[in-house]
Amino acid sequence: MNRFAATLVEWQRHHGRHDLPWQTRDAYRVWLSEIMLQQTQVDTVIPYYGRFLARFPDLPSLAAAPVENVLTLWSGLGYYARARNLHKCAQAVMVRHGGVFPASPALLAELPGIGRSTAAAISAFAYGTRAAILDGNVKRVLARAFGIEGFPGNRKVEDAMWALADSLLPEHDVDIYTQAQMDLGATVCTRGRPACGRCPLADSCVALRDGRVAELPTPRPKKVVPERRGRFAAILAGGSVLLERRPPAGIWGGLQSLPELPEDADAADWVASRYGLAVQRVAPLPPFRHVFTHFALDLLPEAVEVTAPAASAGEPGVAWHPLDRLADAALPAPIRKLLEQLVQGQL
Repeated sequence: MNRFAATLVEWQRHHGRHDLPWQTRDAYRVWLSEIMLQQTQVDTVIPYYGRFLARFPDLPSLAAAPVENVLTLWSGLGYYARARNLHKCAQAVMVRHGGVFPASPALLAELPGIGRSTAAAISAFAYGTRAAILDGNVKRVLARAFGIEGFPGNRKVEDAMWALADSLLPEHDVDIYTQAQMDLGATVCTRGRPACGRCPLADSCVALRDGRVAELPTPRPKKVVPERRGRFAAILAGGSVLLERRPPAGIWGGLQSLPELPEDADAADWVASRYGLAVQRVAPLPPFRHVFTHFALDLLPEAVEVTAPAASAGEPGVAWHPLDRLADAALPAPIRKLLEQLVQGQL
């Protein structure tokens, strides 16, 4: 075993994390955790992971569930394409692989929502396969330990990191080594304020030697963040709010949300015309900003009070939802927060 891998394996045995709920050989549980952990921290994922397993304890139960139920449980975790791909992946494994996740990283990477690094992690943890991962934590560790220049998202830099990651793989204990890389990046070699004094690689780390820990990995080149605006109508009546399921593609795809008003429309006229409702009062609500990965959205909500609604909203994807049961709705986090503040009288 090369020195880098041996050092990490030894460190993991004594200092790594051993009590995470997904540390198991069960491929379903490993896969679920790996998808949830994409761009999301462990502390945030743990309660969602527990709720998912309580509702969908195995792959068949998840594959058979309506995607709306999956989105409801995912609500608030963000990056909702992951939830849609999670559902598609479960169905694909049932159809293509008889309900059993394949051990081959190449076959795993062909499934919805599973890229090369995630496939390797699932295979290593569930089956002990010798395959390299390259998630954000590993990129940071490699960039600092070996003094790798350039933004890791650049194709040339990433290819070089993949080659290095492959060359460092040990012959044995790949699952321990893989967890060690994740744990080191998450708990020691962190993005801000890394604990270099506790790092097992401190004596050989190029970035520490050269005083460049804060500079590596090279940050993403700065770009102007695009800004968008959106008007949203909180249509209220009889203790309920009108929710509309968003299109499958785009922001908050497939989630329930407040209807989006055309930019120049009069809210009262638009609501009356589209839904056949008698508007009693329209009141602007405080605007707020929600930042996505690639753009910032300025939300301009308006409360629209109408007379008591009919039992049905009258068109597919549109339904009245009780304000005291918001937890049951698959809402984007900012919309949920807005409605909860309305219920609590904070707006």
